[in-house]
Formats: sequence, C-alpha cells, structure tokens
Amino acid sequence: MKIWLAILLSGMLIWNPLYVNTTTNIQSVMRQENEQEENAESGQEGEIDIGAPSALLMEASTGKVVYEKNADEKLPPASVTKVMTLLLIFDAVESGKIHLEDEVTTSEYAASMGGSQVFLEVGEVQTVDTMIKCIAVASANDACVAMAEYIWGSEDEFVSHMNQRAEELGMQNTKFVNCNGLDADGHVTTARDIALMSRELIETYPEIHDYSMIWMENITHTTSKGTSEFGLSNTNKLVKQYQYTTGLKTGSTSLAKFCISATAKKNDVEMIAVIMAAPDPKTRFGDATKLLNYGFGKCQLYQDENPKALKPAPVYGGLEDNVKCVYKDTFRYLSTTGENLANVSKKIVYKKNISAPVKKGDAVGTVFYKIGKKDIGNVDIVADGNVKKAGILDYFRDMARELCF
Repeated sequence: MKIWLAILLSGMLIWNPLYVNTTTNIQSVMRQENEQEENAESGQEGEIDIGAPSALLMEASTGKVVYEKNADEKLPPASVTKVMTLLLIFDAVESGKIHLEDEVTTSEYAASMGGSQVFLEVGEVQTVDTMIKCIAVASANDACVAMAEYIWGSEDEFVSHMNQRAEELGMQNTKFVNCNGLDADGHVTTARDIALMSRELIETYPEIHDYSMIWMENITHTTSKGTSEFGLSNTNKLVKQYQYTTGLKTGSTSLAKFCISATAKKNDVEMIAVIMAAPDPKTRFGDATKLLNYGFGKCQLYQDENPKALKPAPVYGGLEDNVKCVYKDTFRYLSTTGENLANVSKKIVYKKNISAPVKKGDAVGTVFYKIGKKDIGNVDIVADGNVKKAGILDYFRDMARELCF
C-alpha cells in the first residue's frame, strides 16, 4: 500500500504545472549563472561598453586574452600595419643586417607616398634611427617604404617577409599588401592578430617604447634645397591623456576608420588594447582607455622571479654523474578571478633515469604550480651544460683511478 501511495504522489509532482515551472526556473537560473561565470573567466563582450565593432584586450607577458569583441573579423588596419613594419626593422637591427647609424636614401617611389608622411625628398638621407622615429611617432608612410627598400631591396619583398613573420606568429587572418597601411584590396587583419604582433614587438624589443612615447621632436631635412627643421608630433594622444601609456600605434583611413593598438603598464602588468574601425578618434581613444582600465582592475600577475636554485640532476652513463639545471623561463600566471596569489605553491619534479648524452637546453624536469588544488601551469627545468656519453675506455679509466687511490 505504501509503495502505491509513493508512486501516486510522485506522479502528482511530476505532472503538477507549478512543480514543472519551478524546476524550469531553477534550471534557467543555473544556466544563467554558469554563463555568467564562463563569461567572467573568458572575458566575453558585454562586460563593458565598447563602441567600436571589433576589439581585444591581452595581457602582454602571458598572452592571455582578457576581453574580446568580434576579434577575428577581418578588417583593414590602416597604419597599425606599421607594428609589423617596425617589428621587421628591429629584427634586421638585431640580426646585424642593418644598424641604427646606417644612412638610408629616399627613393622616388618612397617619396611619392601619400597620407601621413614626413615629406622626405628624393635622394634625401636619414639614419635608421631617425626613420624609426618618423614611423613610430608621425606614422610616416614615406619612411616605411624607404626602410622596406633599404632592408629587402623592394617593398614587395619586404611585404613578403611581413606575411611570413605573421604566419610564424600564428596570425591566421592577416594578409599584408603594403608596408604602411594605405588602403588596398585584400590588405586585412584582425584585432587578435594585431595583439599578437604588438605583443611580439614589445616583448622582444621593449626599446620600441623609447620611440613610441616621444610626444614631439624635430628632425632635420637636408636636401639640395638646403636644411630645414620638421616637427614630429605623436598621433597617439593617449601618450598625454592616459598616465600608464607605453605606446604603441594608431591608424586611420577612410576605409579602416579609426584604429589603435594601445599598450600601457601598471604595477608590472602590461596590457595591449586593440580597437578597430571606431567611428571617430574620440571613440577610438575612449574605448582603448576603457579596455585598459578594465584590464588593470581585473588582472593580477604572479611572476616567479626569484626561484630557489635548482639541484643538479643525476645523469646515467655519462662522463659526469650529474648536470647543472636552470629554469627554462620565468613562470607567469595571470589571475582574472581575484585569487590570493600569496597561496601559490610549487613542486619540483626531475625526470627519472636521465641518460647521457645530455645537451644544454634539454628538458630534465618540470616545476608545477598550484593555487590550492587548482593547477595554474608549469615551467621546464633544462640542463645548463652538456654531458657526453661515456665509452668503454672511460669506464676502464675510472676503474684504474679507483684501484690507484
């Protein structure tokens, strides 16, 4: 009798509309809460009001995306293109292909560029250092082409290397047609890809900030007509308007509208805010400021900057019994959920049975990092030297030493 009564009551509950509605409401609330948590973790659009149609916010040292809005939409980037141009220039300086003191002669083609320029004349000579200033500060199209020709012989060849570098960086939705960002069919990129190349530039060549933070500076034109001063004025108004600004590059054309890759640093956290196709300069700079403030308010960065020294790792079958070890990288973790970073713990684990030969840089272990029970990442432990494999003669030599002593 009790069993039949229980079945009857269960049936009443299942078919009771009030019960069904209540269950549906609870499930709906749970779904909404889960979506809110997912959005809060991934930085989806809607958390802040961004007027531009495409935007992305990235923390520079980790590459973590904190916010995005239509970040993979292909759009013309205007002069933000010059981030890649500057990256290739610094690559060439780093490799020794060119030097900052080198003198660059302006060709007729370079001098013919329209748009933003510093009015280089045919045959005019400027140093690489001055050309970088012209590009980073005044967004000079003529200086871009002059540098492209100086480094790779022609703009076309330079652009080929731009696209190759983009591919290496994982910029999957980018195609460059020129080196300065003037409107051209098929010349497109995305907010995500701009963040990737901006990160590469500022992380690999932080000296770019010395150029991109110049507010005003004069250069000297020396031509057959004589000598004259020309004033460079920074196109990035955030240099004066936003106290944490470190760079980087603006851009605007009739097709691209108003774009920016804005970098800023506060309390060791450096953010990259990319805005594309904003309707006007006010929206461009306003949106970038909103993103940067949002990032600084949301993000905490943990860096294991002074880890304890590592013990040598044992090596079997080598001329030496062990090898010195170092951390491959500085471990960094970006928290966007308000965790207590003082609670970070780490565990060092060496590989078992490391056999010779061992080359410098070989992974011999791992450091695992946690907050409570949550895994937050790891970094490799690598050999800081070489250990050759021991041969039969080496073993006999060791035996002889032991017998003698």
